[in-house]
Amino acid sequence: MDGALSGLLVADFGRVLAGPYATMLMADLGADVIKIERPGSGDDTRSWGPPHANGTATYFLGVNRNKRSIALDLRDPSDLEVAKALVARADVLVENFKPGTMDRLGLGYPAMRALNPALVYCSVTGFGSGKGADLPGYDLVVQAVGGLMSVTGEPGGHGTKTGVALVDVITGLHAALGVLAALRHRDRTGEGQRVEVSLLTSLLSALTNQAAAYAAAGEVATAMGNRHPSIVPYEVFAAADRPIVIAAGNDRQFRALCAVLDRPELAADARYATNAGRVAGRDELVPSLAEALAQGTADHWFTVLTEAGVPCGPINDLADAFALADRLGLEPLAGDQVANPVRMSATPAAYRLPPPDLGQDEQWVRDILDR
Repeated sequence: MDGALSGLLVADFGRVLAGPYATMLMADLGADVIKIERPGSGDDTRSWGPPHANGTATYFLGVNRNKRSIALDLRDPSDLEVAKALVARADVLVENFKPGTMDRLGLGYPAMRALNPALVYCSVTGFGSGKGADLPGYDLVVQAVGGLMSVTGEPGGHGTKTGVALVDVITGLHAALGVLAALRHRDRTGEGQRVEVSLLTSLLSALTNQAAAYAAAGEVATAMGNRHPSIVPYEVFAAADRPIVIAAGNDRQFRALCAVLDRPELAADARYATNAGRVAGRDELVPSLAEALAQGTADHWFTVLTEAGVPCGPINDLADAFALADRLGLEPLAGDQVANPVRMSATPAAYRLPPPDLGQDEQWVRDILDR
C-alpha cells in the first residue's frame, strides 16, 4: 500500500536528532528519504553508545529507519555534483548544519532554488540564521538558555534537564509540519520555499502555558518539582508502596477523589470548592490528601480512582510503559523499533526498511539519478 507521502523524494542532510527525526516521520508515511552522510564515520549518532544493537548505536537506530544511505564528501567536487543532482530531483531538502555551512558548500537555498524552483528547503538551526547563527545548537544548551530547565526540577534547585533531548524532538515535529505546509503550497502554485525552524523558538512555543504566562501577564515561572502552577491536586503522591500521580483537573474530579479517599470534609470545605481556591490553599490541602493516599498501594488507587473518573497513574519505567501501551492495544512497537504514533485509516505508516548501514545504497541512488 502506498503511503500518504509516496512519490516524494527527500534529500536528508540532517544529523543527530532534530533533522533525522523529521525525515523519519516523513519516511514512515511513504516518502523516499536518502540520507547523505560523511564517508567513514557517517552521522554522529552512529557512535553514540552504549547501548548498541547488532553493532550499531540504538540512538542512530531510533531515528533513521525507512531511509537509504549514501556517503558523500561534500568538499569533494565529484561527490558534490552527486549531491546537487539529487537535490535537483528532490521534492524536499532537510539540513541542520551550522548556518552558512550549506552556502559555503554550494548547497545553500539561493543556489538550490535556482536549480530546482519547486524545492521545499528546510533548515533546522539552534538560534536562527541571523544574530544567533554562531551559537552552538545543542539540545542541552537550548534547554538551559531557553527556560525549560528553570521550570524543571525541585524548587530552589539549579535546574534539571528532561530525560530525553526533548527540544530536538519538538523541533523535528515543527520541521515536519512546516515541510508539509510548504508542500501543500507547492502543490497549489508550483512554487517551493524555504522553511526555517530553530530549537530556541520551538522550545518557547512548546512551553505553552508557562510561556503564555510571561507573554500575556509578565509572570516568570520557577521550578515547582512535580507540582503544577495552576492546578491542584496535580502532582506526585507517595502511596504505601510506590509513587502515584493524581491529576484532578476540575471540580468534579476533585469531589470524586475525596469520595474515594473517604475525605468528604475536604469536598465540602468552601475553601476547596473551586480550582482557584485549591491552588490558594495548596499547602493545607495537599498534606491531607497525601495522608489518605499513603494508606493504600499505587495499584489499588489506580484501579479505584480510575473507576471513579479521576486521572491518575503510577510512575512507570519504560518497560512498564510499553507493557501498558501493549495491553491497551496501541501496538507501540514495530518489531524492534518504536512505532510511529500517527494512526491513519487509509494510508498507515509502514516500516519498509531498517536503519541503513553507512553508504549501503550508493548504487540505488546513482541508478535513480541516471533515469
